[in-house]
Formats: sequence, structure tokens, C-alpha cells
Amino acid sequence: MSSSSSIMAYDMPWVEKYRPNKVVDIVGNEDAVSRLQVIARDGNMPNLILSGPPGTGKTTSILALAHELLGPNCKEGVLELNASDDRGIDVVRNKIKMFAQKKVTLPLGRHKIVILDEADSMTTGAQQALRRTMEIYSNSTRFALACNTSAKIIEPIQSRCAIVRYSRLSDQEILGRLMIVVQAEKVPYVPEGLEAIIFTADGDMRQALNNLQATYSGFQFVNQENVFKVCDQPHPLHVKNMVRNVIEGNFDEACSGLKQLYDLGYSPTDIITTLFRIIKNYDMAEYLKLEFMKETGFAHMRICDGVGSYLQLCGLLAKLFLVRETAKAV
Repeated sequence: MSSSSSIMAYDMPWVEKYRPNKVVDIVGNEDAVSRLQVIARDGNMPNLILSGPPGTGKTTSILALAHELLGPNCKEGVLELNASDDRGIDVVRNKIKMFAQKKVTLPLGRHKIVILDEADSMTTGAQQALRRTMEIYSNSTRFALACNTSAKIIEPIQSRCAIVRYSRLSDQEILGRLMIVVQAEKVPYVPEGLEAIIFTADGDMRQALNNLQATYSGFQFVNQENVFKVCDQPHPLHVKNMVRNVIEGNFDEACSGLKQLYDLGYSPTDIITTLFRIIKNYDMAEYLKLEFMKETGFAHMRICDGVGSYLQLCGLLAKLFLVRETAKAV
């Protein structure tokens, strides 16, 4: 029995295994977390909208808050629906309404909680049906909505809720959490490997932990090369060499570096996203950096419009080369 439970623990995704159970343990977004801590302490929870990029701790925050507010009654006092559940008008009218009407014994001054994860993917009709339900059952039920962009939630619901905004996590915050997991799981690593994980995560804690686990499961060792094999992103060193060749005036070498990346099967969007992040942190004259970022932005726009060819990427390199020539002449 014990061996099977240890296998279960091993197979559990680290994202779930190390998910904080208390609001105070949530990494980053101090302002948002401190607001939720006040709610957890006082017990008077308003309707909430938590908005921000993926992997910043929105769902974890709501679950931890529900846990702290309701304690052992959490199971019967919380209804959680996310995008994988059917959330049309019928669900709002039946399931949510029935839950709001249900009698549950809770501690004094506490309310039942309805968690709607990825609420921005709910249809407008379902959101319209929800606004009246929120008002009618306000004395017994509170709603917590998590979404990537609060603009996709209709105005009447926004006006009924307190909005808590989350931003991407800093590299330092992600590194702190990775170190805890690495030590707990005894993962062999080199500092460059963790640096690569943080680079590929781009402020997304879920992505960072998944990448760490995938690299460890696949190679049993976390170094730069293994991380980029697992994450399948263009290696920043190749992209950095490309930028260096453009700045030094070796246009042919820059083009052949780009051809190599393109032939490896990376999508133009991946290449240009990595290119932008390299340019942003590259040590060059400010005027040059601003122009490079502007041209990269225009090329990204064209690629997003569907013109994602090798020609567009070569055209971008040519533009960057011309910008550099103009800067030299000035």
C-alpha cells in the first residue's frame, strides 16, 4: 500500500503538489495577496474578479481564500466551474441557482462561494443571466471570477465585483519557488539550467514548474541544453548570435543563422518572440535598441496577420541592418 502511495506522489504534477493552501504562501503580487489576506482575516468577502496573465496565481488565490474562509466546510460550501465545464445559460439558471439556494451549515458570517474559472470564455448570454443571480442570492452566496482580461466580462458584472489585478511574476520570485521545489525533489541542476527555465517561463509560474518537471523526467538533469530540448523554443544563444552579426555588419551570417532556426521547424512567432526578448536585454545604443524593437513589432504584426514566411523574417533582418547603417552614418 505504501509503495503504491509513493508512486502516486511521484506521479503527481509538481504544480498541484506545491500549490499553496494559504493566501500568505502565494508568490508575488504582494498588493493583491495582501488584499486577499485582509478578506481571509475579516471573513467579509465581496464578489471578486481576479484578472491577469496565466500562471500568476489567480485560481490558487481563490482556492486558498475559500479554504481559509470555510475550513472543513470547504467541500460543500464551494462550487467550482471552469472552461472545461458546460457554462451556458442553462448551467447558470439551474446548477448555480440550485447551489445558491442550497442550505449549508457554515461558520457565522461566512458565505457559500461560487468559483468561475476562466470566466472570460463564458458567453455573453450566460454572463447576463448571472448578474441577476448575483443580486438575488447576495445574502448567502459570493462569486469569485478568474479571467485573463477583465474587459471580456460584461460591465454590469464588473460593477458588482471588486477587481483584483495580477501581473507576471518577476524572475526572482520564480527562482525562489524553483529552489524550494528543486531541494524538496532533490533535482540535480546547474544554475544555467534554472536560468533557462525562467527564460522560457516568462513570468508564468505554472509553465516554470511544468518545464522543470518535464526536464527532470526526461533527462534527470537540469541544464540549459536539456531545458531548450524539452521546451522546444529557439535557443537564445543562437538568436543572440544573430543579433550580434547584424550589429557587427555580417548580414550573410545573420541570415544563415536564421535559416538554421527556421529549418529546425520553429514557428516564425516563436523566433520573433525570442528575438524581441533578446533585443530588449541586449547591450546596445539606446537609439538602435528602440528602432530594432519598432521594426520587430511591425514584423510580429505581419506574422500574426498570417504572413508567417521565411521571407518576412529575412526582411526584418534586412530592416535591422539598414537601421544600423543609418545609425552609423549619423
